[in-house]
Amino acid sequence: MRALHVITGLGVGGAEQQLRLLLRHLPVRCDVVTLTNPGAVAAGLRADGVRVQDLGMRSNRDLGAVPRLARLIRRGSYDLVHTHLYRACVYGRIAARLAGTTVVSTEHSLGRAEIEGRPLTRGTRELYLRTERLGAATVAVSETVAGRLRAWGVPAARIHTVPNGIDMTAFRFDEGRRRSTRALLGLPTTAFVVGGVGRLVPGKRFDLLIRAVAALPGAWLVLAGDGPESEALRALAARLGVTGRIRFLGECGAAGAAPGIPEVLSAVDTFVSASREEAFGLAVVEALAAGLPVVHAACPAIEDLPAGPVPGTTRIGSTSAAADPTEELTAALRHRMESGARRLPPPPAVGHYDIRLSSRRLMDVYAQAVDATTVTPTERAHP
Repeated sequence: MRALHVITGLGVGGAEQQLRLLLRHLPVRCDVVTLTNPGAVAAGLRADGVRVQDLGMRSNRDLGAVPRLARLIRRGSYDLVHTHLYRACVYGRIAARLAGTTVVSTEHSLGRAEIEGRPLTRGTRELYLRTERLGAATVAVSETVAGRLRAWGVPAARIHTVPNGIDMTAFRFDEGRRRSTRALLGLPTTAFVVGGVGRLVPGKRFDLLIRAVAALPGAWLVLAGDGPESEALRALAARLGVTGRIRFLGECGAAGAAPGIPEVLSAVDTFVSASREEAFGLAVVEALAAGLPVVHAACPAIEDLPAGPVPGTTRIGSTSAAADPTEELTAALRHRMESGARRLPPPPAVGHYDIRLSSRRLMDVYAQAVDATTVTPTERAHP
């Protein structure tokens, strides 16, 4: 089988990094096309030996991207097209239908009121649903996302849940890595350090972390990620007088970037995910794999598990809608700080999100989708 993955962009982000990791474990010959922004993850994919092409989409309304992509699909004689992220799903489904190729799409970032950090509008939803019918299957990265898709009107039979995955060995705690990363970042050896990872956008609520750390003398904060809120968060830290206790690392995980996310997680003592809503919550799973206590708000990766509370996790924002989120987070971190920094065994729940399991589940979706197609592009090309 030959598969073409189509994604909106390849800057450093959760969906983009997940695609790179997945391709290392899929037993399928895969190429990648990015509609725009062949960034750091494109370089990483090429370093892995994956062929990456930039479609050169000039804007969200560059309709010429559809026939260009359809021609590329035909030339490649792909058996299957797999699209990722909203714009690529819309354009990719249409192009795959024009090329006569089976298409599967993954929904990575569907929230209750947002998709990929943008407000959901009636037009956005209608365009999504109209093009969704062109595919053979839609993959949800969590049961929470699957439920949202069903509520939108996507038939349940077309929805397959394939959770995001991680390579657990990459995040295994290492004391030597902790010491070297703390030295690199100028963090005191015995300081209590809070960690946060993600794109710096309003929905991630990294401002809560800054305010909570400001209220806890002696606590430090490491933020890994970049985005439009970067300057506002730096300004907030300056106003609160805690710039010296915060490390803004920018994008981590790109080729040559140091430290990487595993190093960051080794260096901190508690991880926080304060997102207002999430489609999955991959960073929380990575933190748990690193043996970190986790304080989290919305996190389907944890909330969708049937076994109940996950050891080492503390949920905030669930008791009272009127509660002050900064005060609640501050109290949770104060408790962690007073309890003393300690590593925990990765909980069994982390094993549920092994990338190898995700790969096998996705291959089942591929097989079902392709089997439903009577004539593949390869068969047409080689009668």
